[in-house]
Amino acid sequence: MCHDDDSRPPSPPDPGTVGTHGRLVLESSDGARSAAYTASPAGRARGGIVILPDVRGLHPYYEQLAVRFAEAGFHAVVIDWFGRTLGTGPRQELPNWQELSSQVRPDEVLADARAAIEHLRGLTAEPLFTVGFCFGGSQSWRLGASDLELAGCIGFYGKPVRIADVEEAIHRPLLMLVAGADAATPLGEFQELDVRLTARDQAHTMVVYDGAPHSFFDRAFDQWRPACEDAWRQILDFTARYGTA
Repeated sequence: MCHDDDSRPPSPPDPGTVGTHGRLVLESSDGARSAAYTASPAGRARGGIVILPDVRGLHPYYEQLAVRFAEAGFHAVVIDWFGRTLGTGPRQELPNWQELSSQVRPDEVLADARAAIEHLRGLTAEPLFTVGFCFGGSQSWRLGASDLELAGCIGFYGKPVRIADVEEAIHRPLLMLVAGADAATPLGEFQELDVRLTARDQAHTMVVYDGAPHSFFDRAFDQWRPACEDAWRQILDFTARYGTA
């Protein structure tokens, strides 16, 4: 997993005012109901973003991250992987996250992301993106091969092997924010993916943070503050570039 209970997402540059934020329940096309968290800026939004969390689902870190994205000018929605199995109520611990996450199917992720996009479309006509972390990072890139109305897909710490079956079908721009010292995924796997995407002219940007560990995007990791600040710049540059394409 990426973040413990003391983790806090770093703030974006020049944060703005948040209008509203709080929990809601999304209903997917297959009838499943899942807890979610949403946040919106007080002023005009630059876009919308679906946040795909790590293997613990709707953790407080990601609820706070939705607020950080609202400060950055986005309508944000965090989805939960486990509404179908654990219901929509709040929970503090997820001791069997490995077993539960292994049961999450790509078609369920697609259905839940579609429900989040429908919610965002009720808030803004601006471009929509996804951003994911660890397990969610891979799922975000996978959605680049879907028919969802997305301008681009962003991921931290994902695994290239998790997108192998859809890699050739990816057609949305990708932003890959890679921890150079990620013990979970060798850097060489990302470098090989970068070569393959480049060879077929797939729009993508890969940024490697040398020496950074898995889950470096954390306000508690003061030594990685420059990497966190740059990751925010990369996200804002990416969404500005492809949001106007």
